Amino acid sequence: MAELASLSITGSFTIGNTPATSSGHMWFNCETNKLEYSLYGGAWSAGGALITGRTALAGTGTQNAGLAFGGYYSACTEEYDGSTWSAGGALITERHFLEGAGTQNAGLAFGGVLGQQQACTEEYDGTSWSTGGAMIEGRLRFGGAGTQDAALAFGGYSYVAYVPKCTEEYNGSSWSTGGALINSRQCHAGAGTQNAGLAIGGYGRTEEYNGSSWSAGGEMINPLVFYAGAGTQNAALAFGGCSPATVACTEEYNGSSWSAGGALITARYQLAGAGTQDAALAFGGYDGSNQLSCTEEYNKGLQICSL
Repeated sequence: MAELASLSITGSFTIGNTPATSSGHMWFNCETNKLEYSLYGGAWSAGGALITGRTALAGTGTQNAGLAFGGYYSACTEEYDGSTWSAGGALITERHFLEGAGTQNAGLAFGGVLGQQQACTEEYDGTSWSTGGAMIEGRLRFGGAGTQDAALAFGGYSYVAYVPKCTEEYNGSSWSTGGALINSRQCHAGAGTQNAGLAIGGYGRTEEYNGSSWSAGGEMINPLVFYAGAGTQNAALAFGGCSPATVACTEEYNGSSWSAGGALITARYQLAGAGTQDAALAFGGYDGSNQLSCTEEYNKGLQICSL
């Protein structure tokens, strides 16, 4: 049962004495001695823990077929089946603050840092990683989206080149220059596809990509950094982050504005995400003291809450 703090109450309610099967009802539960109500919304639940806890990792795939790779001092890859993680083939190049795209059986890892910024790209076939075309500019703490054959990289940080507005597009073998971001940013998240991408945050700003240029989207409720993203340009999810305190908040995007979603069970930042707005996956990250292995699953539906 969802707690009051994780959902906001809006609209009118019908008062009754029996549990409801639809949103917008309120009743008294004699067994728990609590006033309960029903809302349609999203909530996080615990999933299976990563084999190796880590932060600044990347992820892609779906809630029932997720992929986690890289992270601080880690080249390991793990595959999620909806309940447990299993070991996959290790990255060729160990790195953190990298980005990912694609699916569990057709994944893409690009950028990151290992001593210095990395430009290398790797492609995953469900078993092992192979070398792909190098990025034009190596970078870290940037956003990524898309598929193995049509990926998008945008913003970020480089020790040797100016990249906070730079966008690159991958065609399955090589990267090319795309339209520049409106606002410089790093430590942000990404969602969507190469022709319908979403740059999420970097202190609150949202931008939408149409395959050639970026336009301004709705401002986020919480101006954060180091969170994860999932979903599409018109149905995105942003979760976790810090500014500077570690938070558990989740926000949902409808293509024009952000609204509050259900809070994560464990507050964290530098985590990874996968899936859709209605069925997302959050894994790994840092809580301010420890690298985390915990996984959470986000699902939208009828939520029974108590006062």
